[in-house]
Amino acid sequence: MPNGDTAVVPLFRTMKRLPGGLMLIPLVLGSLIGTLAPGALDIGSFTTALFKDSALPLIALLIFATGTQVTLRTGGPVLATTGVVLLCKSIVPGAAIVALGAVVGPDGILGVSILALLTAATNANGGLWLAVTGQYGDERDRGAYIAGAVNDGPFFALLFLGASGLGEIPLLALLAAIVPFLLGVLVGNLDGQWRATLRPVPDIVIPFFAFALGTGIDLGDVASGGLTGIVLGVLITPVTGGLVYLGYRLLLRRGAESGLGFAAGTTSGNSIATPAIVASADPAFGPYVGAATSQAAACVLVTAVLAPTLASWALKRGGALTPRQDTSEAPA
Repeated sequence: MPNGDTAVVPLFRTMKRLPGGLMLIPLVLGSLIGTLAPGALDIGSFTTALFKDSALPLIALLIFATGTQVTLRTGGPVLATTGVVLLCKSIVPGAAIVALGAVVGPDGILGVSILALLTAATNANGGLWLAVTGQYGDERDRGAYIAGAVNDGPFFALLFLGASGLGEIPLLALLAAIVPFLLGVLVGNLDGQWRATLRPVPDIVIPFFAFALGTGIDLGDVASGGLTGIVLGVLITPVTGGLVYLGYRLLLRRGAESGLGFAAGTTSGNSIATPAIVASADPAFGPYVGAATSQAAACVLVTAVLAPTLASWALKRGGALTPRQDTSEAPA
């Protein structure tokens, strides 16, 4: 019988070997189930609860567990890293897209509306970020996951459209997104045993919530996004991930580790719902919802493949593609 250190088939080791594999492989598998057999996971009870409806609670647990790893010693660097990721991944691209919209109007360019651009570019796949930084980063990078909690979903799209007089800013939703992280910071600093206990949580929950998110992605929608959605996805990683890379290199002075920034160049699975949410706030965007949704779905899958690939390439080129040991403090 195999013990905990051996495997008949090295499933987990193979997933860990692929950059972002803990997130990417279950996401793709889930999308296949969601496309080919969408009703297979609707049989109810624990099956539906775990494999289809678990994304939000498991992500919340991950945010809490990540917070417990942020100590008084690492809090400053974590906040600095989070700020740089938000600035370079969401704020700078969002401002540029709004400026473009002022020139070309809401129709956007080349069949990609301003709504689709904001949906795809201003949020990030936090699970994939944790999967990559969990392999090659440290507590500063993993703690910056909170940037994904802030920019996930419609918040920044509404924020930037609101700057033009459209939509509402869901401040309560923003607060709700960061409360688990703040509670985790509190608990981890009060009791080091909780910090030690929750340290393995990312490896446990990422594959499960990635699969659940994947079941909500219909590959038919990805195909209907056509070439425009695929091209948009191909551009998101080098452009927005490249900005975070520059932020790591120029603002955080992380040197060879700056390649981690490309792991932020993704589109979150939750972004697929953003166009409809924006249109509910301002019906003027209704005509753009269908195309923007399918283009966002394409971006989710394309960036989930491209971002970890570019990050590992940049880290390897800098000589930093070496799995790191956790440097968090030992439990008290």
